Amino acid sequence: MLAEFSIVPLDKGVSLSKYVSKILDKVDKSGLEYQLTPMGTIVEGEWDEVMDLIKRCHGEMKEHSDRVETKISIDDRKGAENRITGKIKSVEETLGRELKK
Repeated sequence: MLAEFSIVPLDKGVSLSKYVSKILDKVDKSGLEYQLTPMGTIVEGEWDEVMDLIKRCHGEMKEHSDRVETKISIDDRKGAENRITGKIKSVEETLGRELKK
């Protein structure tokens, strides 16, 4: 399963890297495959692993903020693996060229 999520403290102003880095430390140490993007983080793994990670990340942010917004988008395709890179590769193969990353 792929999950894209973002967790934002709503009471910390406009510069959030100090808080986002705390979340990414948890993601990096989780052992799950992930990709950081400018607007969120994509994680690949089994349902329970991914949801537990997102829950822990949300809890971490709540320790630093009185109000937290968490958005999650899930793509759960039976039997599919390596989709973080596989989905991009499939589109590039269809186009016949590599895309910007």
